[in-house]
Order: sequence, then C-alpha cells, then structure tokens
Amino acid sequence: MVTAFAEMLKRHAAAGRVAWIGVRPGRREDVLTPGSADITLAGLGGDHAKKGKRAVTLIQAEHLPVIAALAGLEKVQPEQLRRNLVVSGINLAALRKATLRAGTAVVRITGPCPPCSRMEEVLGHGGYNAMRGHGGWYAEVLQPGRVALGDSVTFLQDAE
Repeated sequence: MVTAFAEMLKRHAAAGRVAWIGVRPGRREDVLTPGSADITLAGLGGDHAKKGKRAVTLIQAEHLPVIAALAGLEKVQPEQLRRNLVVSGINLAALRKATLRAGTAVVRITGPCPPCSRMEEVLGHGGYNAMRGHGGWYAEVLQPGRVALGDSVTFLQDAE
C-alpha cells in the first residue's frame, strides 16, 4: 500500500505553465517583467537573489485571487508579491523537495517562501496574513537554462 501511495504522490494531472516572469534588480526597486530570462545558479539574470536554496521564487497563479480575496482587494498583481515565476496548472505545494524543469532550467523546490512585513504596505492592512500559506516557494537551481512565458513546468523527480 505504501508503494501505491508513493506513486500517487508523483502523479500530476498535467504540466504547469509559466504565466509570468519577474526580475527584482534590487531591494525595493521596481520589478521588471521580461518575456523570458536566463536562470543561472544565482537565480534569474538581473535579479538580486543569490546562489543557494532561495535562488528562485515561485508562486501559484491560482493563489493570486485567494490572496486578493483575503486582503479585501479586487485583484493582486504578481509584481506586488515580488516572486520570480508565477506558475499555473500544477500544484507547487505538492512538489516540495521535488525537482522540476521550467523551460530548459532544472530547479528543486526547497521550502515555503513566507510573506514579509512589506505585504502590509503593498496589500494594505491584513496583507501579511492574506499571504500566509499562499506566499509561494523557494527553489535552488540545479541546472541553468532559460525560461519564457508559456514554457512548461514539469515534475522530474523527488529530491533525495
């Protein structure tokens, strides 16, 4: 029975898609939204992230309306949340510690990306709590590559 459960955890209905790309040149600087980006060991080219377990940040596109509803807003824009990739169609929470291909890059989801206190400033009163549980995921880069809008995001394997 354990084998069946382990196999079930590896199944996803379909590949995800890159719905948005954001590059943060520096702390508090405006987010740039290129149509594609190189993913290096230190994260997206031009982003202020550093090599390691937090090189790339991802957030679930399907969570944006939830965050907006919880913050009492009509809509939330990805650049407000300052993540690198918005992914739709595949459950990122189900991929914790998994290896993914995004475009031609390979990343490993390393853990949840909690909101920062700045969300109160950006989303208003209660913005921090609106993001809790919906803040996205950190990933480390295992194989540099390129990612573009519409590229598939596919599960490769569980991390060892």
